[in-house]
Amino acid sequence: MYALVTTSYFDRRAAKFTRAHPQLKKPLAKVLSSLETDPFQPHLRLHALKGELEGLHAVSVTHSYRVTLTLRVTKKEIILLDIGTHDEVYR
Repeated sequence: MYALVTTSYFDRRAAKFTRAHPQLKKPLAKVLSSLETDPFQPHLRLHALKGELEGLHAVSVTHSYRVTLTLRVTKKEIILLDIGTHDEVYR
């Protein structure tokens, strides 16, 4: 099991995201639960980011929405950083 750690920024973004997209509450909860269990599950489509965001990772909530995170395998810790559309989280 991995520990999910949120930032205050992520908490605000997630609240705004779920208000704007209430139909995605359950898919988001499923993604977060899956991350906690095993972030390397294929359906999460975990991938490393490049460029200015090198060192971070992202997973898909849906085809259009992503969660960016920092993955600390040795500490079994996942720090959730941002949620939103592709363009919003990869800025």
